[in-house]
Amino acid sequence: MVDVQGVTSFDRLHEAWEEALDTEELNRRFYRELFKWYERALEKCQFPDDGAGNGSQERQLIRLITRLLFIWFLKEKRLVPDDIFTEDFAAKALEHHTSNATDYYRAVLQNLFFATLNTEIDKREFSRVKRQTHRDFAKYRYRKLLTDPDGFLAKLKTVPFVNGGLFDCLDDYEGVRKGGRRVDAFTDIKAQGKNLNVPASVLLDQKDGLFSLFGRFKFTVEENTPLDQEVALDPELLGRVFENLLAAYNPETRKTVRKATGSYYTPRRIVDYMVDEALIAALTERVGQARVQPAPGATNDERKWLEDRLRYLLDYADAFDDAADLFDPADTQAIVGAIADLRVLDPAVGSGAFPMGVLHKLTLALRRLDPNNVHWERFQKDLARKRAGAAFEVHSPDAREAELREVSQTFEAYRDSDYGRKLYLIQNSIYGVDLQPVACQIARLRFFISLTVEQRPSDDTAANYGIRPLPNLETRIVAANTLIGTVGEDQAGFGEEVTRDLLRRLVHVREMHFNARTRDHKRTLRKQDSDLREQLADALESSGYGHDVAKLVAKWDPYNQNTAADWFDAQWMFGVADGFDVVIGNPPYVRADFHDEKHQRTRRLLRQDRQYETLWEKWDLFLPFMERGFRLLREGGVTSLIVSDAFGHAKYALKAREWFLRHAR
Repeated sequence: MVDVQGVTSFDRLHEAWEEALDTEELNRRFYRELFKWYERALEKCQFPDDGAGNGSQERQLIRLITRLLFIWFLKEKRLVPDDIFTEDFAAKALEHHTSNATDYYRAVLQNLFFATLNTEIDKREFSRVKRQTHRDFAKYRYRKLLTDPDGFLAKLKTVPFVNGGLFDCLDDYEGVRKGGRRVDAFTDIKAQGKNLNVPASVLLDQKDGLFSLFGRFKFTVEENTPLDQEVALDPELLGRVFENLLAAYNPETRKTVRKATGSYYTPRRIVDYMVDEALIAALTERVGQARVQPAPGATNDERKWLEDRLRYLLDYADAFDDAADLFDPADTQAIVGAIADLRVLDPAVGSGAFPMGVLHKLTLALRRLDPNNVHWERFQKDLARKRAGAAFEVHSPDAREAELREVSQTFEAYRDSDYGRKLYLIQNSIYGVDLQPVACQIARLRFFISLTVEQRPSDDTAANYGIRPLPNLETRIVAANTLIGTVGEDQAGFGEEVTRDLLRRLVHVREMHFNARTRDHKRTLRKQDSDLREQLADALESSGYGHDVAKLVAKWDPYNQNTAADWFDAQWMFGVADGFDVVIGNPPYVRADFHDEKHQRTRRLLRQDRQYETLWEKWDLFLPFMERGFRLLREGGVTSLIVSDAFGHAKYALKAREWFLRHAR
């Protein structure tokens, strides 16, 4: 709606319309309203402590927003009933609904999150409220709060199982007496709702409720490009909202962002520029002169010829043209193969702007190069075979064939779609790290939405209504301190055959977990992961690693969404032993005099770490990110980071400038 107050001329009316139709302004307006709601909700809501240190209430609230925003996009695809987000539904469905009670959040939303979206359709049922079964997150509960429990269950039966981890209940399965934590307070009879207060008015109030806020904005499941922007909140644009929420929660930026009212994000044009330049340089290096030949009569050298065509390939302006006239068949196959072999890391992933930018650009290139996914499918099967070969002693022929069938079925269902392109880029090419677990959850959310928009719901007779359950991204976006290397910096321990074998088996289990489609299968694989970590810790200690380092290995659980490792190792966490082709992102700038306990501890550890050669005097935190990113590259790799202009003139950066002049080009 256009605000006509103060409009006294046609020109001013035109300006008002432009403001109303500006997607940038739409995003700022949505963020401002959401942030006001966020501050109100922080005062009214209470959540259990998530065990990850200060800021638990803020993290829990941001986690709630991520879950509800994803559901809102599902609603746009008609996968979730509209009416369950209304006051009328709450009044009819709940025995004692009041605006101040938490019954709506518990009985409606928590059952939707954990027992519906995260549970296969044929396994949905109410808990029998027995101690041995009531910890099962997949069971409905709060039967006594509902007027018609069976009718409620039947209403949600048409909601597909989505998987993916976003709706994993974060309560530990172990009992409280054995040290198990209750983060969502959904399990155990006594722990239900303990320390949990989410008044219905926070969500349902017609003026100030979250659903009313969502309802005032148009959501679209189509991802906008810079050239074709629908005036709606698309999945990509919402990433900016989350970047601002993270900045508001982060102690390093909290004061600034509260004044900035929505400017704490990396502008899309910057993301696109950096992604283009990094991918063009990396792909040029990967493809090289061995395969791609210049067009007849070309005067530029081969590298320039390839760069020019890759630039055209990644240009959204030409997105509706295929690339048949750019490359001959052999060249096309070589470039698709180079993309299949590409590895990209964002070492400070935040809300996932750069990984999403990489995903979109590589998807565009594959769509134009290989519109029927013929080459892409073959390369994915080759990668699956290589994974099987690397884990030959634990990968039975039946399991290998099942993995190859999985690839075939994906492309049979989505032959002319971006789904298979995105899925395997996420599985094999794109990685992220962040110290904040909630940031990792948001980055995963954006991948989930990007895959969901490619889904095509079918009729009631299809399994899961034609919706393919999402992959599990815990081993693609990890919560860890990128700057502190502990395990793999010295590879002596991994030189032992026993440790190499255990590591291969562990990587295999995590690849299987990526594709696991049922709760039982995921639980089985997580148990195997835990057992292998314990064995590997013992093997590392036997081969010369210290007890403390070995125990760090055993302790790190990639599936625990509440904690972050205070170290990072690409081989151990991602199974990537030989580095990345691209390291890209926007690392934090934190001055030496920032008096936060975690920051000062990180500085002490970095000063003690022998790997850093660029740190001098009162260095800013972006400097170790630059050096760490460079060291994580493969031979010929590319790093592209946004850093402070102080790198070009500050005294503390002098040593770093000289170091990069010697070691990089």
